[in-house]
Amino acid sequence: MLNSKKIVIVLPAYNASRTLELTIRAIPDLADAIVVVDDYSADDTFRIASALGVDKLVRHPENMGYGANQKTCYKEALALNADIILMLHPDYQYSPQMIPAMCAAIAYGEYDVALGSRILGKGALSGGMPVYKYFFNRILTLVQNILINQKMSEYHSGFRAYKADVLRNIPFESNSNDFVFDNELICQVLKKGFKVCEVSCPTRYDESSSSINFRRSVIYGLGVLKVSLLYFLDSLGIYRAKLFSDQ
Repeated sequence: MLNSKKIVIVLPAYNASRTLELTIRAIPDLADAIVVVDDYSADDTFRIASALGVDKLVRHPENMGYGANQKTCYKEALALNADIILMLHPDYQYSPQMIPAMCAAIAYGEYDVALGSRILGKGALSGGMPVYKYFFNRILTLVQNILINQKMSEYHSGFRAYKADVLRNIPFESNSNDFVFDNELICQVLKKGFKVCEVSCPTRYDESSSSINFRRSVIYGLGVLKVSLLYFLDSLGIYRAKLFSDQ
């Protein structure tokens, strides 16, 4: 079944020179195309991606943000007529060996979206996830599950697979250009009624792993809570959120 689907893997890259090649070389041989979007990195990310000969390489003319990077990734993948689009952070935190499982969940028609979870299987801390980041993740996820009425293990994964039609039917280009983009998109997916599953994914954290600082983490957390609250209010009919009104 996987062989009958066009799978495009996208990597939103920013200053990923130390881990980009390692990540790409670990991707199983099932991708029909690999797309790298370099968000105007200050290191050798673009040169390394060029040397690796990926199928599509785009470099932003300026640093536009994590959300803007994903927007370009998805637009490029859709232009390639993908059936399944898998987004993988190029920092080698997530195991590329789980890509077949993520794609299979969609290819066999059981789900529309698959999220790679660092929390399922209790491997996050043993994989080196910082303790403060783990608890920040758990608290945010608890509040989100209450507001969104879901039972996810986490909403903050950088490893996601989408049925291409999901992205064709969601106005993701109007979402934030910053880190909260991921949460806006998953809330739009849930609001639209698409089926979402989680796949346990081993994680690795070391000095090469990307991370946002504490200040940015707080800003991100507040943004996530805002999106979740908008979802809650919209679901009750109390407030019609623009985030969902365009769907």
